[in-house]
Amino acid sequence: MKMKFIKKANILQILTLIIVLSSCTKEKKKIELSDAQLPKSTLPKMKPLRNDLPKLTAEYINTKKRDIDSFYNKNWPNNSANGSFLVAKNGQIIYEKYEGYSNFRNKTLITKSTPLHIASVSKVITATAILKLINAKRVHLDQKVNTILKEFPYPDVTIKTLLNHRSGMRNYAYFTDRDKSIWDRHNILTNQDVLTIMATKDIGLEFKTDMRFSYCNTNYAMLALIIEKITKLPYKDAMKQIIFEPLGMKNTYVFDYERDKDTAVTSYKGNKVEIGKDYLDAVYGDKNIYSTPRDLLKFDRARNSSSFLTPKLQSQVYKGYSNERKGTKNYGLGIRMVNWDTGQNFYFHNGWWHGNTSSYITLRKEGVTIIALSNKFTRKTYDVRKLAVLFGDYPFKLKDE
Repeated sequence: MKMKFIKKANILQILTLIIVLSSCTKEKKKIELSDAQLPKSTLPKMKPLRNDLPKLTAEYINTKKRDIDSFYNKNWPNNSANGSFLVAKNGQIIYEKYEGYSNFRNKTLITKSTPLHIASVSKVITATAILKLINAKRVHLDQKVNTILKEFPYPDVTIKTLLNHRSGMRNYAYFTDRDKSIWDRHNILTNQDVLTIMATKDIGLEFKTDMRFSYCNTNYAMLALIIEKITKLPYKDAMKQIIFEPLGMKNTYVFDYERDKDTAVTSYKGNKVEIGKDYLDAVYGDKNIYSTPRDLLKFDRARNSSSFLTPKLQSQVYKGYSNERKGTKNYGLGIRMVNWDTGQNFYFHNGWWHGNTSSYITLRKEGVTIIALSNKFTRKTYDVRKLAVLFGDYPFKLKDE
């Protein structure tokens, strides 16, 4: 009887040992899996546009280069430009120039790989990420914002009315500046702070949603939060995964206030006086992307690829939504436009933040990309639109009469 008990005890010990070892093996596998490099989240990604078009002839390039150089020297005489500039057709660079300093004190030169603050041209990139998420059915164009951001206080605002600036929201730069009870300007403002203020401080709409157009940075600060909510990633990481890395935009990044405030390219007034950071510099989506003309050329080419969006959604991007008053100027889904009675359309976006000015022009019909960036304030950045006349029937005047 005693022997049987001992045998049973031994069997139980062996079984217990097997269970423990098996459990340890499973736990070890779990640990190994958690320590391993996990695959990146399955997000829609931009695809580079392969250039299957014939190469531009040397004669064509030289002719255009002469005209562009003449414009450049007239626009920025005596090497007065401080920034970067590029003109390309079918993805082939015709002309590019890099002049001046990213930092006047250190005399650090601006080169083709120097990321400059692209100001509101960032909105085109934010819109692109949202459009990719819409295209992948991760979110819907007409979806109410309060179904995604639960504390969002305006029930009629949709993703579309954020994209086309018809939400009626007020500019966060104004309602955080005027009343200390709303925000203490000694504190750095974040996107979440903007949302919380609107939800708790009775910040009413400027006008009824979708009644009219009013360009407003708050729209794109909210779109950045939507990107974070849908992707479960910080905005800067989502942009990297959806756009920057797939397109090889190696010199493009989202400004992180704590990480980059002392190292990012400095901005200046027109008289070269340095402009420091302020409490608004941590808000992103509406601004705060740094890039180069070469990277933005890759971005523009990808946006004009047939794989960017479905034809239906693509057509909605380049449609004007603000037709209350007759005129040529309009705004689509993250892109400005001029629509003439001739049927000719001009698509672009400008930017201005501190001393940084930017211009992004995409002549879709002609396959032309024009980029101008500067970190020393000048409105001449916006004059590069005149170059459109070199490539198509655009009613701009290249030369002053």
